[in-house]
Amino acid sequence: MKAKDQIRLNLDGFESPTGRLFVERGNAKITDLSKVRLLRCGVDTVRQLYRGMIRPEVMALFETPGVMVDFAGQRWHSGRVGRDSGYQYKLQNADLGLILLIKNFNAKLDNIGPHLKIEVSPHAIDALSPERLQEHLDHYADAVLSHLEINQCAVHLALDLQGWTPPADLVARMHCKARTHRDISGISEVSWATKSSVYGRGETSMFGSAGGVQLAIYNKTEQARATDKLDYWESVWKRRDSFDADDPNNYDPEQDVWRVELRYHHSIIQQFASGSIDVRTGEAIDTRSFAAFSGHLDGLWRYGLGQFKLLARPGHFEAIWTLIRDDVRVDLPVDSLLDQTEYKRYYKTSRGFSGKNVELFLGNFVSLLAREQVGAKKAFSTLKQWDCWPVIRDHYAAKEKTERDIYRHIKDLLEERQVRWGRAV
Repeated sequence: MKAKDQIRLNLDGFESPTGRLFVERGNAKITDLSKVRLLRCGVDTVRQLYRGMIRPEVMALFETPGVMVDFAGQRWHSGRVGRDSGYQYKLQNADLGLILLIKNFNAKLDNIGPHLKIEVSPHAIDALSPERLQEHLDHYADAVLSHLEINQCAVHLALDLQGWTPPADLVARMHCKARTHRDISGISEVSWATKSSVYGRGETSMFGSAGGVQLAIYNKTEQARATDKLDYWESVWKRRDSFDADDPNNYDPEQDVWRVELRYHHSIIQQFASGSIDVRTGEAIDTRSFAAFSGHLDGLWRYGLGQFKLLARPGHFEAIWTLIRDDVRVDLPVDSLLDQTEYKRYYKTSRGFSGKNVELFLGNFVSLLAREQVGAKKAFSTLKQWDCWPVIRDHYAAKEKTERDIYRHIKDLLEERQVRWGRAV
């Protein structure tokens, strides 16, 4: 059932698309959001991916990890990175706001492959237009790779607001297709695939998986203070702190800022490229580069708030969700393409041929792991790091099985092989 919005009224009691009084249909309960201040919605992270062949002189930069090196006219800190990143090496320049992740773990060094991901910090995104930022990224990518090809991008969109705090029953009222919820309270972290729970202070709550669309709601003031970046963010909020034309200077330094953040994996952006069209031309949209995709970020914001639905009661949106969905625009110096694009994700199905291969692969995968006496937890963690994990996950999702169900399936298969074949399989 499609959720309904509450009726919006202005302070005079008349219906208005920009009103801050919300009336629930059916019970006439009134929610007053006139004191909510929408400070800024911006791009918090850009991850631009490239394909190509690593230039030999680049690999020489990592002969002594952890030292400063000269590269492409700038000074960088070189080093190794953990396998979870998908890459082996990095060049980092915090002043530029760039991290270059180099040499994909799953591609050979001497082959053309997805060997580069550039991560861009908020201050670099804020300082440059999408076109200028893309020129900078392409410049450094060309210095890393020959046979260069732009691969895809991923983005995080973040709304900062005051005058609202998440309800205590946020998890219970957040409806989404995501199969994972995570709550982080102080130093504790819990994660379930089929259930949600909140305990402690509930300072951060995340829904969804890092490999898909993820929603995070957290206290940005506390997070910025903990990372010693509060001065920077306060300068941003004071400079761009309102969607309200009649009150452009409404950031209150005495009040905490909460952030609602949507994080899109590059595979999801690719699905938008395959399923969305320009209604004027009928052509597919271009999502490969951040510059090309930047005009579609308003559409991406609205789409995300349709995937994750904060409900006041079954079938009815919470007032704050309507407000931030309809009134917010992503703060970028580009023309929004929201009104001339039909946004839709195209999913590759996992039925038929590919579904059969998923089952065959998982069986062989488990048999090999049983031979090496690998436990279920490590087996599942390894599986989730593989490039084809989304296909496996979606195959079982079509069978109404969660990630927890996949883990249990692997655990059962491992146990069965160990019982039938013994430890020396």
